[in-house]
Amino acid sequence: MRAKITYLVTAAVLVFYFALVGSRGVMLIQSGTLVTVTFGIAVLILPVIGLWFLWKNTQFVRRANQLAAELDAEGGLPVDELKRTPSGRIDRDSADEVFAKRKAETEAAPDDWRTWFRLAIAYHDARDTARARKAMQRAIALHDGKPLPAA
Repeated sequence: MRAKITYLVTAAVLVFYFALVGSRGVMLIQSGTLVTVTFGIAVLILPVIGLWFLWKNTQFVRRANQLAAELDAEGGLPVDELKRTPSGRIDRDSADEVFAKRKAETEAAPDDWRTWFRLAIAYHDARDTARARKAMQRAIALHDGKPLPAA
């Protein structure tokens, strides 16, 4: 729940910031000179890109959470078997062991979104965020029957 609240607060702050930047862009355009109109258009592009990025990330998180709920209902969520340091961080060797198991499961069933979901969790636990995201995108695409993202 804490992560959701943090995400919502961050998103709200970003939307406020985009609105503020957008209003400055409009003010520059209203000045009417070639330089200010050019800068105004450039300034307006930034919030548009930011809103698009925020929207795509929100969709991704929503879809990943839906898959997690579905997998939980099936009893297929991975069990946390990771060893932790005294401070609570995941032990790197333990994460590597679990990752090896998840990778083998995925190689055995490459068309099953469930194995890709669990592999994404293993990547995340191993602190490989980029590959975790790609594995989760693949899980979502397999679940939805959409074309698979490039590996």
